[in-house]
Amino acid sequence: MAHTVCLIPGDGIGPEITAATKLVIAASGAQIEWIELDAGAGAVERHGDTLPVATIEAIDHHRLALKGPLTTPIGGGFGSVNVRLRKHFDLFAAVRPMRSLDGVKTRYQNVDLVVLRENTEGMYSGMEHEVVPGVVECLKIITKAGSERIAKFGCQYAKARGRRKLTVMHKANIMKQTDGLFIECCRRMHEQHGHGIEYEELIVDNGCMQLVMDPTRFDIILAENFTGDVLSDLCAGLVGGLGVVPGSNIGEDCAIFEAVHGSAPDIAGEGVANPLALIMSGVMLLNHIGQTTPAERIKAAYDGVLRDGNPEELTRDIGGTAGTMQFAEALCKRM
Repeated sequence: MAHTVCLIPGDGIGPEITAATKLVIAASGAQIEWIELDAGAGAVERHGDTLPVATIEAIDHHRLALKGPLTTPIGGGFGSVNVRLRKHFDLFAAVRPMRSLDGVKTRYQNVDLVVLRENTEGMYSGMEHEVVPGVVECLKIITKAGSERIAKFGCQYAKARGRRKLTVMHKANIMKQTDGLFIECCRRMHEQHGHGIEYEELIVDNGCMQLVMDPTRFDIILAENFTGDVLSDLCAGLVGGLGVVPGSNIGEDCAIFEAVHGSAPDIAGEGVANPLALIMSGVMLLNHIGQTTPAERIKAAYDGVLRDGNPEELTRDIGGTAGTMQFAEALCKRM
C-alpha cells in the first residue's frame, strides 16, 4: 500500500535536490504518493506567510513529510520555519546519523555515530526580548517532561538499533539548574529504560575535544537543543560535511525528514547541487514507514557510486563533475 508523504521542496537549491530525490525513490520501487506543499522564503511572496495554513493542515492530516532546505535570515527578518514546524508538531527528537562513506575523503575513518537532540526547548527556541535599549535577554527553558522524553527516546533508540553507549553532553558545571535538570533526567531514564546500554556524561567543551581527537569512541550522543545543534554540525564535519548526512525530526505520531544543509542560493538553478543528503533522508523516511527493501536498494546504490568514485557520477563538492540529476541518474542505474 502506498504511503502519502507531504513534500516541501524549500528554498534555493531545494526544488532541484527534491526532484532528484523523487526520481531515486521512484526507481527504488517505493510506494509513495507525494503531496507537494509550499514553505520558506518563497512562500511569503505567494501566500504571505513562510508556513502557509494549507501546508500545516496537510502535514497535520498525513503526519509525514520530506523537506528540502528553508532559508532563515540572519540577525533579522522572519523567524525560522524549521523551528515553527518542530514546535507546531511537537517534533521533540532530532535524529542525525553520521557515518564514514567510502569515497568521501575526510580526516577520519570508521565513524559511525548518531546525535540525538532535544528539539523543542532550550535557548534554540529563540525566546528573546529587549529588556531596555542596548540590553537583550534570551531565555533557556528546560523542563523535566521534555528532558525525560528525549532521554527515554535515546535509550529506546539505542536498544532498537543495537547501539552500545549513550553519551550525554552538557554544560551543567556552569548552567547548574537548566543543564543540571537535563542530566538528572537523563540519569533517571537510563536507570529505568537503558538496561544494557553503557552511559556516560561529558561537559560539552571536553566532548568536542574528544570528538575531534577520536570520534570512533562515540556511539550515540544526546544533548539539549542548542548544544545538540552545534554538535550535529561538528559531527557532520567528521564524515564530510552537511552534504553527506541525513536528518529527521520525530514526534509521538508525526515525523519530518530533511536535508540539514542550507539552501545555497549562490548555486540555485545551476543544477550542480549535491542531492545526497536529501536522498539519505528519504532512506530514513522509507525505513520509518517500513519500506525497508527500497531503502536498502537506495543505500546500496549511493554507497556503490561513492565507492567507485567515477567523477562523471559525482557532484563537484565530492570530487566530481556531474550535476544534480546526473548523480541521481547514476543511483537509478545502480538499482
